[in-house]
Amino acid sequence: MAIHLFPTRARLMVAALTAALLPLAFSPTASASTTPQPRTWQVAVGEETPNDAIQGMAFLPGTIWINKGDNIVWTAKAGEIHTVTFLAKGQPLLPFNPFSNADLLPTSGTSYDGVSYFNSGVMTDEPDSGFPSQTTYSLTFNKTGNFTYWCLVHGMVMKGVVHVRAAGTHYPFSQEQYNHESAEQKAAIVRDGRHLWAETAEHATNHKVFAGADDGTAMVMRFINTNVTIRKGTTVTFVNNGMAAPHTITFGPEQANIFAPYGDPTNFTGQQLNSGIMPPGSTFTVTFKSAGTFHYICGLHDFLGMTGTVTVKDD
Repeated sequence: MAIHLFPTRARLMVAALTAALLPLAFSPTASASTTPQPRTWQVAVGEETPNDAIQGMAFLPGTIWINKGDNIVWTAKAGEIHTVTFLAKGQPLLPFNPFSNADLLPTSGTSYDGVSYFNSGVMTDEPDSGFPSQTTYSLTFNKTGNFTYWCLVHGMVMKGVVHVRAAGTHYPFSQEQYNHESAEQKAAIVRDGRHLWAETAEHATNHKVFAGADDGTAMVMRFINTNVTIRKGTTVTFVNNGMAAPHTITFGPEQANIFAPYGDPTNFTGQQLNSGIMPPGSTFTVTFKSAGTFHYICGLHDFLGMTGTVTVKDD
């Protein structure tokens, strides 16, 4: 009856209600065809203990699902150097070349094409690593697919995977869930490193020093034993029995090319001496012909605290 008796008022009410609802019906939040906004995701590069003694060789999270148009920011979380490197299609993974700008420096652009070589360059959270470096690296993914990337420094043992799906695909995990998983993995890596350190120490003696230790996941950036005492005329053998990390045994001031050996290890009396790069599985034996206290470093990791001392006593 109210509409029949007051048709003008009724029409005005319907018109007002329609005007209020139309913007909602066609607004971006109400439309089923709304284009989702790209997201930015965070991935940690490496892990470490507060004193740098244990370093991790992992991207955390190691596997991440994102959508086309999303961005990933990798952040260095360790002093040990790493890279974030997507190889070109068909390109082999080769050993890290510290003299190659293609390995050392950022290459290509910021939008990953799925087939070309993209490299972060050296990444570390320490400013005095001796390498040109950065703490973050960012890429936008505009191609769908499954993409593997590597750390050039640590070869086959350190890799990550990015799964890129179509824009609008449901995300299986949130950043918070990735962060929680990464924290648990970091704790496990640190525990593994401490166990590895203790296990390696059982085999060290005054005449056998381990140049760090690593098992493909955790790295001990300390000499084991750090300080040894021997008699003049005897030897110390330095052993790199790890899987991925190179080291040096360097007595005295470093020369320009720490990667090349110099000095005579068969007749050490305190002069400059360097093993050159000791790859995993290698040894370096020094015969000490003079009494004294001799300090040495790993020329690659001394900034992390990797130093040692040999005390030589007279017969």
